[in-house]
Amino acid sequence: MFPIQDSVPRRCPPLMTWGLITVNVLIFYLETGISEPELERLIYGYGIVPAKITDYLDWNGIGGVFSDAIMPFFTSMFIHGGWVHIIGNMWILWIFGDNVEDEMGPLRFLIFYLLCGLCAGIVHVVSNPGSLIPTVGASGAIAGVMGAYFVLFPRARIIMMIPIFIFPFFFEIPAYFFLAYWFVQQVFSGAISLVAAGNVSGIAWWAHAGGFIFGVIIHRLFIYVRPVPCRRNDSMMDHPWGIWSGGERF
Repeated sequence: MFPIQDSVPRRCPPLMTWGLITVNVLIFYLETGISEPELERLIYGYGIVPAKITDYLDWNGIGGVFSDAIMPFFTSMFIHGGWVHIIGNMWILWIFGDNVEDEMGPLRFLIFYLLCGLCAGIVHVVSNPGSLIPTVGASGAIAGVMGAYFVLFPRARIIMMIPIFIFPFFFEIPAYFFLAYWFVQQVFSGAISLVAAGNVSGIAWWAHAGGFIFGVIIHRLFIYVRPVPCRRNDSMMDHPWGIWSGGERF
């Protein structure tokens, strides 16, 4: 089951969403051009390695060197571990980011995005303080965007696709159902990883859940108090599945 598109037309060009996607893709392109040992050093140097961070803070306190204790929380958001990782993350950001950016504006959206990623990284370190496995990817920040979307657009619909043999099957479900199911899946999988005394899947479940909750809680601080001076794209109303709401804000 894979989300294809949502039913909320955007008002403004999502400049920051496009920018974030572009930066992530460019960095991943650079990753593909380096050797395996160099890539490993990059991931360990700029990804979140909980044990390295907790050990460093134990020895140096919060006044430690920025590059060792703080910078990985931000740099890790722009590094991905493979084609499936980058495509999946950027696709979800493309689906949900434009409408949330509509409500915040580009600069506020960027700050919100980075804070959600920071929170997700902190949750990951707290829930896995002794882990030596590096964590990279924009999933935590994007989870925060999904959390904001969950609250802002409860009546939206998501077009889903399920491949049946070689034929794609399309259907639509409420956005709140898809996002709630996704969140519960993260919490359940995170709980299983704690019981198993190790995250054998290599996925930072609790980082996703933390980013989502953080996005739900703080998104209101970034919403414009006045309407964004853009118009919705009327051409989007002629969608082949016919699920658009006529340009109304959900």
